[in-house]
Amino acid sequence: MLPPTVSQQIELLLSSGGFPQKILSSVPLGGGCINEAARISTSGGTYFVKYNLAEKHPGMFSREARGLQLLAGAKEIRIPCRYGEGNAGNHSFLLLEFIDSGLQKPDFWLRFGRSLAALHRHSDTRFGLDHDNYMGSLAQSNRQHSDWVSFFTEERLEPQVRLAREKGEIQSQHVKQFERIYSMLGGIIPAESPALLHGDLWSGNFMVDSSGDPCLFDPAVYFGHRESDLAMTRLFGGFAGEFYDHYSDSFPLVKGWEKRAEILNLYPLLIHVNLFGGSYASEVKSIIGKYA
Repeated sequence: MLPPTVSQQIELLLSSGGFPQKILSSVPLGGGCINEAARISTSGGTYFVKYNLAEKHPGMFSREARGLQLLAGAKEIRIPCRYGEGNAGNHSFLLLEFIDSGLQKPDFWLRFGRSLAALHRHSDTRFGLDHDNYMGSLAQSNRQHSDWVSFFTEERLEPQVRLAREKGEIQSQHVKQFERIYSMLGGIIPAESPALLHGDLWSGNFMVDSSGDPCLFDPAVYFGHRESDLAMTRLFGGFAGEFYDHYSDSFPLVKGWEKRAEILNLYPLLIHVNLFGGSYASEVKSIIGKYA
């Protein structure tokens, strides 16, 4: 049930434009393991809200809102409209547009591939971002670097490797293997300009809207190597093969990106190791064993 303090704050937020809105109903929604979510109907429309205990993940929603704003500002692919976020009693919340799901158009994967390619053409002078955010429920450092290898090593892999070692999920020999891989990265990953990334692009973080078009949500935005986004689409089932064909037609990829994906996926896999342990640690050890 939506906490009363959150309901009250949402009503105040939605009524701030001079047109009072009252929440008429709230329906819990499943699918997330970090936050609670609900579809709320008001006298002025229908919205999506996600909420959690404010002390649990400080600043999570404000940073997610900034990421959504960056993606929406590119105007390349549908992103839920943001109506506001804030604290309400012991909780924090993020209020978004509620998007009805639909069926894919026949050219869905073509449109999705081309739209992501267009998003990735939005660039910056450095890798990272001017603020940190979250990847899942773990803090994500976006300290800016002039090159991808140092960014990927210092802001992505090293923090998660340290945490995995502290948790006992990997051992000292695996840390040494990672250290050897760090020195190899420059010869493995081709140099490219920073690309605007969704940052957590797996099949659970996009949907088909009522018009049959793709819509992205739950980002972990930063400017990074575009193969990182593509690599993550290959985890947990992957996207349709034609998606990659249309992407590459629009923004050609350097040959061998499919093989490099396992190196780039060490980051999201380490996130899963540190959140869930189990078989993810075995997968990480298998990958690093191929290189070091």
